[in-house]
Amino acid sequence: MKKKVRILHLCGLILFACSAVNFCFASAGITENRADKITIIGTGDLQGHMDAVRQTIRLTNSGKKIRISGGISRIATLISQVRKESDNPVIVLSSGDDLMGQYFHRFYGKAILGLMEKAGYQVLALGNHEFDKGPGVLAEALDSIAFPALCSDLEVQGTILKKSCQPFLLREYQGVRIGFFSLMTEDLPLITVTGDITVRKNQKAAARDMVRFLKNKGAQVIIAVTHIGISVDRKIAAHVPGIDIIFGGHSHKYLDTMQRVNNTLIVNGGEKGPAVVRLDVSLNQQGGLLPDSAVYSLIPVTNSIKPTPEIESCLATFRKQLPAVEIIGRTGKTWILSDALLRSRESGVADMITDMIRSRFNVDIVCYNSGAFRGDTEYPPGPITTTMLSSIDAFQSTVYLLTIQGKYIREILEHSAALIGTGGFLQVSGIRFSLDLTGQVQEISSNTGKKSCILRSGKRIKNIRIQSSDGCWQPLDPDHAYRLAANDFLVNRNGDGYFWFNQYGRYIHTTYTTMADVIRNFLERNKLADPPEPDGRISVR
Repeated sequence: MKKKVRILHLCGLILFACSAVNFCFASAGITENRADKITIIGTGDLQGHMDAVRQTIRLTNSGKKIRISGGISRIATLISQVRKESDNPVIVLSSGDDLMGQYFHRFYGKAILGLMEKAGYQVLALGNHEFDKGPGVLAEALDSIAFPALCSDLEVQGTILKKSCQPFLLREYQGVRIGFFSLMTEDLPLITVTGDITVRKNQKAAARDMVRFLKNKGAQVIIAVTHIGISVDRKIAAHVPGIDIIFGGHSHKYLDTMQRVNNTLIVNGGEKGPAVVRLDVSLNQQGGLLPDSAVYSLIPVTNSIKPTPEIESCLATFRKQLPAVEIIGRTGKTWILSDALLRSRESGVADMITDMIRSRFNVDIVCYNSGAFRGDTEYPPGPITTTMLSSIDAFQSTVYLLTIQGKYIREILEHSAALIGTGGFLQVSGIRFSLDLTGQVQEISSNTGKKSCILRSGKRIKNIRIQSSDGCWQPLDPDHAYRLAANDFLVNRNGDGYFWFNQYGRYIHTTYTTMADVIRNFLERNKLADPPEPDGRISVR
């Protein structure tokens, strides 16, 4: 039965693709002499970084730091140079998460995708952040460009994206047929605004179906452009034969060396565009890829690379339209963000923001250290601006999701009670409790490089209750695994001594979304953000 369902699903993809405006097969420079090499170049997770930003970074494990400029105008120059130097096909890819930042917020994707098209990008795999303003905005952005976006494992039939993205692409480059398909992170519905778009659950089955279909259509080389992260890329390569190249994203990390699993070559597009990924491979007489021939390199986007004038001029036009300070919403009440309040008791502003995070990611509980809310100030009723959000979320720490048992949540709250008056005191959502300052204070070990533990149990936290999906409050179940959101500082760095998240959490993964992103997304839909009076979720006595 499962096999029959997969076949029906694949048939639906084929019918959709072959009826799309941009048909699934396109000729790109057919010649009598078939190419004996192909060059893949591209980026991933540009995150809207269209402008050059001078920085010094280390691209490999060599330890050598390189001065980087980046920016779409210099990336365009590199793409043009690689094409001029090669007699063989050059294919330019993006593995998604390009639609972020100020140009996305102001121009809703049309500026970023338009600049990428002018720069020479040919194939785009959608990432999760492409959906941050909803499928409707994404569809309009995709419809404004000519180069195709792939959505192989997304269910888009009957949705607004039906004609805006393609389940596969089959192109001929100098006599070599190359097939492309994409894979999306399974966390998509948890970390962005998908509407009625869903992800096909079985990625391996989806990949096998696409490989089988593309081979039946005559593809000699198959390239998966993915947004699933390097660890999942490796699993796909191990279990799905027939993929020649995986050009991945979502890991936010360049690979020091190309990886190979069986005969599949794996590279990753990195983050923010300080370098362009390049992969050169030779082909056999039948047009098939020779894995042993692969040469991988990273091309730094340095200041010595001259910007492409046309792209720089177009970017300057968009840049001039950006407001110095953008008003993104309003508040009718004062936002009180004083350290004295945030670090010692429940805060109405923190209640509002942690509730936004809980709603956005559909978790049971949110725990944020009060030190994550910066500024130590009050914002009067009036406009909410980008500058205001930057000040509040100065650390730009990303939201992490995990599951953790109730018994550890009690210990986490005891640690918060021990840290009252400091930035380690937690602001929360989805949970209620009372804090008795006369109770015994928890003590923990601080052994560097070893597992932390509790030296003395705390006895300050009483009457913990969790809000269920029906809105009712239930006692904390010590054995239940609750879905929880916290920030990178707490989860990955054991910030303020919170070792429980990393030590006992399961299914830990980042959303690549900051607190400021969550607030902005809320304001785009609601326009008004009035902090409520504290509701008693933290009762200090």
